[in-house]
Amino acid sequence: MSNTIKMVDAPTGYEGQGFFATSLDKVIGLARANSLWPLPFATSCCGIEFMATMASTYDFARFGSERPSFSPRQADLLMVMGTIAKKMGPIVKQVYEQMAEPRWVMAVGACASSGGIFDTYSVLQGIDRVVPVDVYVPGCPPRPEQIIEGLMKVQELAKNESLRRRNSEEYQALLASYNIK
Repeated sequence: MSNTIKMVDAPTGYEGQGFFATSLDKVIGLARANSLWPLPFATSCCGIEFMATMASTYDFARFGSERPSFSPRQADLLMVMGTIAKKMGPIVKQVYEQMAEPRWVMAVGACASSGGIFDTYSVLQGIDRVVPVDVYVPGCPPRPEQIIEGLMKVQELAKNESLRRRNSEEYQALLASYNIK
């Protein structure tokens, strides 16, 4: 049995005997990236793949997402999986608005990303029409490895995001384009 454990690299900083100093942005980013609380918004087959991802074979918990949150007020990663009907669009937006900053969105599967094969009057052709999306996970349905890779992309975003990005004019303009206050 191999005893190799991959440790997270320490942020860049100054170190000496008995001390280590770095910037607050890097420490907060490292903490955020390794403690994401996902809110699974699953409506169809992609939700089953997410369940497999949470199970022991793939173990989503090893990425710091031990606890799926079913309350938007306690989550920071909205994972929309499956077909979203146009009538559900306002609900997805309401869930997003109830989440505290910083928050990220991952569209899992072809249906959440682009409507999938359901090019009909009742299916929303991508959740990016109602909320801003940070990471798209392709597939119909995507494999658990793809969902894990999507989570790792969100972790990179969280780790490298400035603490002041959410207060920037660009971010405020993005939210205003979705009519989100």
